[in-house]
Amino acid sequence: MEVILLEKIANLGSLGDKVAIKSGYARNYLIPYGKAVVATPVKIAEFEARRAELEKAAAEKLSAAQARANSLSKLQIVITHKAGDEGKLFGSVGTQNIADAITEAGVAVEKHEIRLPQGVIRQIGEYQIDIHCHTDVIVKMPISIAAEA
Repeated sequence: MEVILLEKIANLGSLGDKVAIKSGYARNYLIPYGKAVVATPVKIAEFEARRAELEKAAAEKLSAAQARANSLSKLQIVITHKAGDEGKLFGSVGTQNIADAITEAGVAVEKHEIRLPQGVIRQIGEYQIDIHCHTDVIVKMPISIAAEA
């Protein structure tokens, strides 16, 4: 199935690209979420008429993501969690815990934007996490996991 992308999609293409993808991916994700339209002659003409508007919206999203990335890079996050004597956590710290801590610090972050390269955190210490604000804006952020007193 061929679609026209209405925004940049990681590992697929950018705004205006005509790509061939599996029909399920298009029907179940890209088209319902407004990220693509089926590449018919009528839709291609509509897209070309709206291209400037879509490019302006994409530029605004990118600048907003960069501003958010600047505010995220200034934060110092410390998450306290119950832990044993050897530094092992009771349970783990995952993306939801990190998103809640960053949101409390003043910058709104969704849990799906957070990437944990080594998986969930199960030890006390310093960790580097990635926050994907936009497909072009990735913030590497240090967080500290400390034991509750």
